[in-house]
Amino acid sequence: MSTDAETLGLLIKAVQHRHHRALDTALSAIGITLVQWNALREIDRNPGASMHRLAELTFNSDQAFGTLVNRLLQAGLVERQQGRGRVLVHVLTPHGGAMVKKGASLHHEVLQHSFAAISEVERDILFEILSKLARNTASP
Repeated sequence: MSTDAETLGLLIKAVQHRHHRALDTALSAIGITLVQWNALREIDRNPGASMHRLAELTFNSDQAFGTLVNRLLQAGLVERQQGRGRVLVHVLTPHGGAMVKKGASLHHEVLQHSFAAISEVERDILFEILSKLARNTASP
């Protein structure tokens, strides 16, 4: 059996969309969205990273990430600090750090439930296949 690329692409998108909805629902219980939590997580994981790099890591445009950071600043989840030279960097506040930890637990639960339908061997195979696709830099 041969599956066409469009069907595979739609299936990957459907799983990703289901994850996004489930994670947004779970994270709403702590008063945050998946987009906000992901930004906090990447700020935490990448101390001193530029806004551009954080935008890349969170799959946002530079402008969208700037708007998002402003909302996080207003919510008291991050603060700006002086970096090297004239660069400003973002760091988590204690409240932002707590949200990352709470969100990580919820994130883990949702994904564990989602992938429970496949075996550990199948998860390893899926990981290898998706990693290979992610590394493919060939242009259409």
